[in-house]
Amino acid sequence: MIKRLSIIVCLFMGIVTTQAQHQVTSFFDELGTARIQTSEFSQAHDTIVMVDHRIDDVIWSRYVYRIIDMRYKQNYQLYFPAKADDPDYRNLFKVIVDAVVDGLPIYPRGAETIKPDFKSVDAFTKAQIPIDAFMVVDKTEDHSDDEDFWNISRSTAMLINYDSVTDMLRANPFSFENVVRNQLKYLIQEVVFFDKHTSRLHTKIMAIAPLHPVLISTQDSTKVMSSLRESIMFWIPFDLLRPYLAMQYAIPNRNETKRVTYDEFFQKRLFTSYIVGEGNMYNRWIPDYAGGEAEIRKEQERIATELLNFEQDLWEY
Repeated sequence: MIKRLSIIVCLFMGIVTTQAQHQVTSFFDELGTARIQTSEFSQAHDTIVMVDHRIDDVIWSRYVYRIIDMRYKQNYQLYFPAKADDPDYRNLFKVIVDAVVDGLPIYPRGAETIKPDFKSVDAFTKAQIPIDAFMVVDKTEDHSDDEDFWNISRSTAMLINYDSVTDMLRANPFSFENVVRNQLKYLIQEVVFFDKHTSRLHTKIMAIAPLHPVLISTQDSTKVMSSLRESIMFWIPFDLLRPYLAMQYAIPNRNETKRVTYDEFFQKRLFTSYIVGEGNMYNRWIPDYAGGEAEIRKEQERIATELLNFEQDLWEY
C-alpha cells in the first residue's frame, strides 16, 4: 500500500512539475488586446549563436562585397518604418543610429579602397563621432558661422547631436526622417569559407556600412567606384552590432505573429543583394574594370557561379 502511494505521489509531482514548466499564456491579455509586444526583450541576447571555427579547419575562404538595396521588395522589412517615433518598430538605420548613440564604435573607410580596416585604424568612440559621418546636407557648404545649422529643430541639422549638459549623444528625429527616406543602400563585407570539421561551406557577414544617400548617385560610369567609396559613411563590425539587432523585431510582412529579429533576418539571409566585388590580387571591384551594364552583370554571375561550383565540386557522386 505504501509502495502504491509513493508511486501515485511521484506521478502527481511529475504532472505538477510539467505544468509548471509549460505555462500556457493566452494570446489575449486582460484588456482583450493581442499579446504582441516588440519593446521588451529580457533574454534576447541568449538567441545570439556564435560558432567558433578553428583556423586549422578552414582550408579555403574568399571575400565578397555585396550591396543590399532597399528598393527590392524582399528588403522592405529593413527599410520600414521610416518614422523616428514608431512605438513598436525601428528600421535598420534607426537601430544603427541608436547603437552609435549608445556607444557602439564605428570605423572610417579606407582612403583608397572601400574595404574596412579594423586593425590599423582606431575606432571612433562615443566621444569622438566624426562630424562628416552624420552630415545631412552637402559637405561643400560652410556652416561654421551658421548658428541655426546646429539647431535640432531644423531638418538640415546634424543627425547626432552632443548635449553638453548631460554629456551624452542623442539622435535628432527631425534629421533622421530627412535622411532615412533616401537611405536606400548598405554595403556588406562577407567571407565565404569551407570548414573541413563540419564539411560544409559557410558564409559570415564581417562588416556593414550605410551608404550616404547624396554621394552615391552618379551618372558617369567611370566614377562609380569613387562614388561608392566616398558614399561610405562608416564601417561597423557586424558581430558588435548583433546584440542590438537581436533586440529589435523587423516589421511584420503580412503576418503579425510571424516575426523575426534583425539578427535572425541576416543569419537566415532573408535579404536579397547583388555582388559588387571580391577579394583579388588586383584590389579591384567589378565597376573598376567592367565597362557597361551587361558586362557588370556577367561578372556578377561569374563570381556567384564560381562560389556555387566550388561547393558542388567538393563532393563526388
